[in-house]
Amino acid sequence: MKFEIDSPEKLGTIIRASRKAMGLRQDDAAGSIGVSENFLGKVERGGETVQWGKLFQVMKELGLIVTVEVPEQLSLSTQNHLQHLRNKSAHSSKSTTAHEAE
Repeated sequence: MKFEIDSPEKLGTIIRASRKAMGLRQDDAAGSIGVSENFLGKVERGGETVQWGKLFQVMKELGLIVTVEVPEQLSLSTQNHLQHLRNKSAHSSKSTTAHEAE
């Protein structure tokens, strides 16, 4: 099932509904995920200042997947830019590794 996400509140509501559908209390879910109950509550309320890494950790543990739909007219250009950025990142990593080996 797909939901359109256009605000932190909508994402938070979906995360809360998913947790409840799994029969998990907020404190139990937070403990098993490895975040504080306060953090999970903030996510579920749509807090706008949550940490991205922890947010994705919560979603992963609840089995939620985030996808981004790129408009068709931008898809080829976006794909080319992503490939360029990946190549640049890979080249940078190889240079750093080679330099560290010296």
